[in-house]
Amino acid sequence: MKFKKKLGFLSMILLSSMLAFAGCGGGDEAPEGETAKLSGEIKIDGSSTVFPITEAVAEEFSAEHPDVRIPVGVSGTGGGFKKFTINETDINDASRPIKDSEAAKANENEVEYVEITVAYDGLSVVVNQENDWVDSLSVEELKKIWAPDSTVKTWKDVRAEWPNEEIKLYAPGTDSGTFDYFTEEINGESGAMRPDFTPSEDDNVLVQGISGDKNAIGFFGYAYYAENKDKVKIVKIDGGSGPVEPTFDTIKSGEYSPLSRPLFIYVNKASLEREEVKTFIQFYLESAKDLVAEVGYVALPDEEYQKGLDLLK
Repeated sequence: MKFKKKLGFLSMILLSSMLAFAGCGGGDEAPEGETAKLSGEIKIDGSSTVFPITEAVAEEFSAEHPDVRIPVGVSGTGGGFKKFTINETDINDASRPIKDSEAAKANENEVEYVEITVAYDGLSVVVNQENDWVDSLSVEELKKIWAPDSTVKTWKDVRAEWPNEEIKLYAPGTDSGTFDYFTEEINGESGAMRPDFTPSEDDNVLVQGISGDKNAIGFFGYAYYAENKDKVKIVKIDGGSGPVEPTFDTIKSGEYSPLSRPLFIYVNKASLEREEVKTFIQFYLESAKDLVAEVGYVALPDEEYQKGLDLLK
């Protein structure tokens, strides 16, 4: 009798354990018709220009998938690629295409990747709001100011009728894709720049510097200008067909030349094998059109985002 009671007791324990195990073992599997619960961490770094887009996407994604952590770093395009090419991050935000040297580093470390275009940007040249003499600059004048061998010290050195006041220069740091793009388009060589400028990978620092000095000039992505219109003044750029101001329309049409450019994310192919990363990239491309415009950039045509989604397959 005691044996039967003991056996019955053990059977209850065994049944309870089996039920508990069944309940725990399928934690990541959702009931039929429901979305699987995602968790984990997606590591992102790179461009300060692309950061507002990725941050907006990450916030929206986290609202739907709160168990997925998505830290988004801002170490510049080049700084981000240093981490990405040694397999430290899943995604790199980039305001320029990957360089041959960076691609070689990725290959050396067996990092395969997918390049996805997410938006267009118009690199914006700005001055202090109290600057009442600069309305536009030609590409030649920009080069005259920023070239490695520049002899420009004052505004008068640019145009004779301008004040004899020392120009203060602000620009993204050398790890920035914006720095690379500007120097290549204006000075004819990536990285070619006069040394006496105040650099920062944080565009907000550049805004503060330019807004605090009447004789300052600098450049950064259009979204940061749009966000700080009350603090800095935009400069029209003459690429050979007359002065053009960067706007959604002139950037999209390419009229704002030569400083309109595509923006990218680079995704580690190995990371795409993780469901949370693949789902995030899919969400990114499906949400980009609305969120890109919301943070101040120009969205791609629908078919371009579809190309990105096709790459995931």
